[in-house]
Amino acid sequence: MEIKWLEDFLALANTLNFSKAADERHVTQSAFSRRIKQLEAWLGTTLIDRATYPSRLTDAGDKFVPVAQDALKTLQQARRKFKVEEGIDAHTITFTALHTLSFTLFPEWLKALNAKTGPVLSRLRPDSGSMEQNANSLVDGACDFLLTYAHVSVPLLLDPLEFEYQLIGTENIIPVCIPDAQGEPLHALGQEGRPVAYISYEKASFFGQLLADLFARRQPEYTLVHEGSMAVGLKGMALAGWGVTWAPESLMRGDLAEGALVRAADPSWDISVDIRLYRSRQNRRPIVRRVWQSIAEMSSSH
Repeated sequence: MEIKWLEDFLALANTLNFSKAADERHVTQSAFSRRIKQLEAWLGTTLIDRATYPSRLTDAGDKFVPVAQDALKTLQQARRKFKVEEGIDAHTITFTALHTLSFTLFPEWLKALNAKTGPVLSRLRPDSGSMEQNANSLVDGACDFLLTYAHVSVPLLLDPLEFEYQLIGTENIIPVCIPDAQGEPLHALGQEGRPVAYISYEKASFFGQLLADLFARRQPEYTLVHEGSMAVGLKGMALAGWGVTWAPESLMRGDLAEGALVRAADPSWDISVDIRLYRSRQNRRPIVRRVWQSIAEMSSSH
């Protein structure tokens, strides 16, 4: 038995034409016919009724179609599995990461992880801008790990029986704006009777959900001047003087040190968030288990 005989037979079963099936399989018609006869000889039965035009499948041929399909599917699945386990995929891990984390934390953190686990090939999926879609990339198996911020006011709908996480660190989310001529915040928060110009995140994003709760409690009066999904883009709007926005402190350090941006309020307006790495408990790839163990050791050593 040869796999190509099964592929030939299924091509013929689909076209019921030796010439078309031979072209589809990129062989001469004589070679194609010979291989079909070899398959019939191996099975000990006739699959094609050659006495009719166009050709048709015999009863045995009809019965053999699902057998050939299942056999090929099983072999192809086994081949893919071995390629994943033994090939380049065996050393590849895929992350979904929030946009800000992908360039503030991820590069140096991954370097430390590589030093612990040995070289791995990493792939980074883009932030969809929606917490639900980012979580779904983990649920659907599109990634091995989800790197995300977490806060009690922003529920992440991942069943703890199916998904687990490790705490990677914490981050301070701070309100910033440009300074006025005296170095004070041009768009100060918390001034009664004075709506603040607000550079907002999209509602479905993590920060959008996080800040909705804060504004409802402490800043009911504001003027929305811009809405976006990426902290770096909103920081650019703040630098241009549009208003106040919140962003991770790690993203703002250089601008704060240079005086290009200043805090728009006292530290009581800051929000501390966790940085978490999630994975599916059902993901049993050896590289994923090894990386997860290394992350646990890294976290316990700090």
